[in-house]
Amino acid sequence: MDCPVLACDESLREAGTISKFLNSCIIKNIPKTNSYLHLNENGLSFNSHTSEGKRELRVDFLKGAMGWRLKRPEHENQLKKAIGKTSDSLTIFDGTAGMLGDSMIFLSLGHKVIACEQSKIIYLLIKDACKRAENELPFLKNLKLVHGNSAEIYKSHTKSDLVYLDPLYPQTSKSSKRSGDVALLRTAIELESIADIGDKIFHEFRASEHKKIILKRPVKAPLICNKINYQIKGKSTRFDIYI
Repeated sequence: MDCPVLACDESLREAGTISKFLNSCIIKNIPKTNSYLHLNENGLSFNSHTSEGKRELRVDFLKGAMGWRLKRPEHENQLKKAIGKTSDSLTIFDGTAGMLGDSMIFLSLGHKVIACEQSKIIYLLIKDACKRAENELPFLKNLKLVHGNSAEIYKSHTKSDLVYLDPLYPQTSKSSKRSGDVALLRTAIELESIADIGDKIFHEFRASEHKKIILKRPVKAPLICNKINYQIKGKSTRFDIYI
């Protein structure tokens, strides 16, 4: 993979493990073009040179938007409604881990999560974020993070209470102009030549043994499947529930 790992002498050992996982190389100077991972005292980040300059993505569960959400889980009304009323601790299979945003809320609410991510780069970023946050977020002990094809991995986890799917939203001319983490996620996926799973992943899980599927979609997006049980709608997002 054409994604080298930038590291200083103090982090060469860990960088070696990362580069081996990616089948890439270690560099000691910032490249002027292309994308790379940077490992330093602040953790692991994905960096990419664009027409707008260098962009950086580092996952952080303690600061920023995610830190704010975790301090106010009672505000996650739509997500809690999608899960349904329960006093039990559920086992949730997240088939599209991404940056673990909603799965972190599930964990904070007392549930167990098996999160699967197909991108090696994104998997490494969230794994690093979990390592940095584990002392302050004890519920991370209830997270099992897995890399690979989620539909295949799910075959050994069909007893999960529910499947959660949040694939990247379809790219539009409006969204493509936006800067931010999602653009860098797409860059990482393209770098790894991962096909856009789109609606396919939902149909793969729908055809598998399951109790309940929660599919996160843009609020105005068309239904992927008409055999829907109910919906939970927010201002920009909705949750399609299939039982």
